[in-house]
Amino acid sequence: MKKNQKRSDCPISSSLDVWGDKWTLLIIRDLMEAKTCTYGDFLKSPEGIATNILAARLRDLEENGLILKQEHPDSKAKVLYKLTPKGVDLLPIMIEINLWAEKYFTIPEARAAMLREVKKDKAGFIEAALKELNG
Repeated sequence: MKKNQKRSDCPISSSLDVWGDKWTLLIIRDLMEAKTCTYGDFLKSPEGIATNILAARLRDLEENGLILKQEHPDSKAKVLYKLTPKGVDLLPIMIEINLWAEKYFTIPEARAAMLREVKKDKAGFIEAALKELNG
């Protein structure tokens, strides 16, 4: 949905209007893991996002203030995408999704190791990760 357009005043509904489809959260995931990504980086994701969907989601995320485009230091033909502070603030939600998934699905060992660290001190883990993502 476009910026400031919402279906209702419900906070869950309003939030889902911004980031509630599967592709948007995967783009945010990739940016949280890599800090910056090019269009091509997103296309290499194992989920196989179509180029037209990727272009639309990136545009929507930028319009809603969750990501920004930066010049690529090595190529004028490429841009880098980066989370804004508003996008970074989704980190606690992403962690909770991972914790839920760990409970119900088999997850890769690297992700399980990260979640073991989260469980030791969730607040501390989130604080450190937010500092790192905010640079």
